[in-house]
Amino acid sequence: MRVRFKGKQKTAYYYLELAIQSPGKRAEVALGSSFLEALRRYADLSQTDNAPPMTVIELLASSQQQTAPGRRRSTQDDISYAIKQLCRFFGGERPAPLSAVKPPHIRQYLDSRTTSPVRGNREVAWLSSAWNWARERGLTDSSNPCDGVKRNKERSRSIYIEDDELDAILAVADEPLKEAIELAYLIGQRPSDLRELTEDDLRRGVLEVRQSKTGAEVAIELSGALDKLIQRIRERKRQIGGAATTSLLVDEGGRSIGKAQLRYRFDKARKRAAELASDAKARARLLSIQFRDLRAKAATDKRNSEGLEAAQRLLGHEAYDMTEEYTRKRKGDICKPVK
Repeated sequence: MRVRFKGKQKTAYYYLELAIQSPGKRAEVALGSSFLEALRRYADLSQTDNAPPMTVIELLASSQQQTAPGRRRSTQDDISYAIKQLCRFFGGERPAPLSAVKPPHIRQYLDSRTTSPVRGNREVAWLSSAWNWARERGLTDSSNPCDGVKRNKERSRSIYIEDDELDAILAVADEPLKEAIELAYLIGQRPSDLRELTEDDLRRGVLEVRQSKTGAEVAIELSGALDKLIQRIRERKRQIGGAATTSLLVDEGGRSIGKAQLRYRFDKARKRAAELASDAKARARLLSIQFRDLRAKAATDKRNSEGLEAAQRLLGHEAYDMTEEYTRKRKGDICKPVK
């Protein structure tokens, strides 16, 4: 047996040549495009012990490279951030081989993320997914060390933005942020879907939203305050003198507003609103608000005014109980007194 190398355009592949089947033809096994992966698979097939052990760093890099196509950009960014954190812990001058990583090491990693416990859970979840990916492809036979390890305790957000708190933030927000806040509240969609909306999504008197997280499709009637807001957005884009994008949400130069820019603008307005608050409690409340809480406020207000079914349709939830749980956490049910 011998290993052959084939190059095609920008991608190279390794093959294990087994035997001659017939003149001009070879029996071969594809070993992949990664040299280290090919070397390990060759060692398994030829029953040698010369292959270097796969490390956590190599596992994460290989898994990310192979699974990235088809993922949303935001998901890829989150995974890339998780990999950086994991590499700091399992890397160094002597990266940890997979066979050496055990459940206590995962516990140590989670404990090291005390300042970001929820983020730590997400990072371990990605490591576990990458580990299972490698096991399925025969890259390692080491058991998944993440199995059975208790994750850090998480608390779901239950904040409801009061009308006066929203007004306080709007009062100090710049125009692009005002448009983003009002649009987020009026249509109740996730920030990622909000940023993806374009002029092309305005059809036949409705705003069509396809949620990237679930694939659910929501059609929102262009009427009332939403219709007025869309007209205001379009008018500002015309005044810019030809916006550089068809995105609904644009900055002062007509460029799309990205995730980082939207967060920066919102954090700035929230901080300014807190500085103008009347007391410490109001300041603390304002500083705890996040842009994503606008979706929960929209759903809660929709439920209170038109019922649970209307809120469910707006959110794009598949079941009533999802919407009921989502909105009840924010403000609770209204009850009558005993007497």
